[in-house]
Amino acid sequence: MYATIWRLLPGPRWLKAIEALVLALAVVAALFTWVFPWIAQNYGMFETTVG
Repeated sequence: MYATIWRLLPGPRWLKAIEALVLALAVVAALFTWVFPWIAQNYGMFETTVG
């Protein structure tokens, strides 16, 4: 998977490294902005039934 992404990125090796870093940071930002809050809201992990 990573080799395919590396081959698809345009430019020389140093530019590919920067593009891969930006891509990874964008994925992490999307997870923290939309995915993790949605999971916390809909999963109910903070609703405990211990009394």
